Amino acid sequence: MNFDGQVPVAARAKSQEDQSPGLAERVRGAVLWRSGSQIVAQLITWAATFLVIRLLDPSDYGLFAMTGVVLVFLNLMNGYGFASALVQSESIDRQRVAQVFGMLILLNGALAAAQVLIAPAAAAYFRQPMLADMLRAQALLYAATPFIALPGALLSREIEFKRQAQVNLLSAILSAATALGCALAGFGVWSLVAAPIVLFWTRGIGLTLATGWLVPPSFRFVGAGAIFSYGGAMVIVQFFWFIQSQSDVFIAGRQLGAHDLGLYTTTLFLTQILAAKFVPPLNEVAFAAYSRIQADRDRMSGAFLKATRLVMLAALPFYFGLAATAEPLILTFLGPKWAETIAIVPILALAMPFLTLQILFAPATNATGKPGIAVRTGAAGAVILPVAFLIGIRFGIEGLAYAWLGGMILLTAVTVVFSKSSLAVDLVRLARAVRPGLLASAAMAALVLAIDSALPPMPPQPRLAILIAAGMAIYGGLLFAFARSLMMELVGMIRSRSPAPVAA
Repeated sequence: MNFDGQVPVAARAKSQEDQSPGLAERVRGAVLWRSGSQIVAQLITWAATFLVIRLLDPSDYGLFAMTGVVLVFLNLMNGYGFASALVQSESIDRQRVAQVFGMLILLNGALAAAQVLIAPAAAAYFRQPMLADMLRAQALLYAATPFIALPGALLSREIEFKRQAQVNLLSAILSAATALGCALAGFGVWSLVAAPIVLFWTRGIGLTLATGWLVPPSFRFVGAGAIFSYGGAMVIVQFFWFIQSQSDVFIAGRQLGAHDLGLYTTTLFLTQILAAKFVPPLNEVAFAAYSRIQADRDRMSGAFLKATRLVMLAALPFYFGLAATAEPLILTFLGPKWAETIAIVPILALAMPFLTLQILFAPATNATGKPGIAVRTGAAGAVILPVAFLIGIRFGIEGLAYAWLGGMILLTAVTVVFSKSSLAVDLVRLARAVRPGLLASAAMAALVLAIDSALPPMPPQPRLAILIAAGMAIYGGLLFAFARSLMMELVGMIRSRSPAPVAA
């Protein structure tokens, strides 16, 4: 990594315009490496996760979800926003990188100490004494954060995701092995505590080595106003995200037992797999790519709509498929003791397309240097979803699921309205981008349900296999018949040297 000198904005913009095909090819490679490695890592992680779920009890996942409220809250201030400022900035130098490193060390050291101190209070709030020891152990996560955030930002700035992908894959394998090994050894909920610690530390070491260069930290922050401004806005956005994403557990944690909370959070994990595990890595690439073309509004708008169209083309059949195959899927992968979750899987699955669509906006608006849009959107979500959860909790975990559905529909509409001026994208253009995947997925789900009703009684495993095969064939056939150009576009992005969706 070289941080000597500054690149003038005008010269840099001209260089980008001259080398846009090269940029597109780099983004395409980044997408393939980041998403491809994520798919492999998640296949490994899922295999271990579903085995661990069968070994542990719902109450273990309920306890872990309670510690998650504290972890997510404190991680709002872990400094990732300051590291992201290095990606968004027109130019960086050695001093700016050293200042960010210093910020990360100070912030995460303070967060580790704070978590140890508040652990007893958190355990008292949830009426679970064991949480105090779990939170003290989880404080080890913060020590690794600076060595993940800074190298990751430096590699992302260069749209270099191959080395990141390799490190992430290795750390995912080691984390999955830790979770499964501990569960088999009878460590119970501590299996869920140990796995993220291994994940963070192996990622931190691996990314630091992959960067090949790391400046000594600087604790003199003169001239770092732009970093503080951008990073501070990102902290506010993350704070609002914490409220909207954790308020359900915070509200339900005192009103539901650990068993029911474990049922709800595990179902939420299952239905959020794609939005939580696959979309964020793509957003990392998108943010870096959007930052390179931020001055060209038309190009940004086209890139965003193209990326949205292709992401939703892949995401919608997954969610509609979850809703249509909920019963055999739960019985096959989680087992009979999780049968109570079958009723809420379809509800949450239908909420997730709106979540996926909504989180695609932030990388684009942030890349334009207008984090205030994400702040306003986050503030709206911090009001809409908690209110929905307060209403829904009166009807148990099924009420919480409906709260997700109604809340995300409203929040997505608000996000489009707030982002319209920056991206020149309105509801009509967005609907056109989503329409092919939506129509094909809805038709596929209806036909899968019809096939399921016609099947004779059989064990859940072959039933699920038949429905998945039928769903894939139906969806592929519908796209081939009515949206062949989109299929060719997606295949071309993967196999040819055509521009990637976020760089178009």
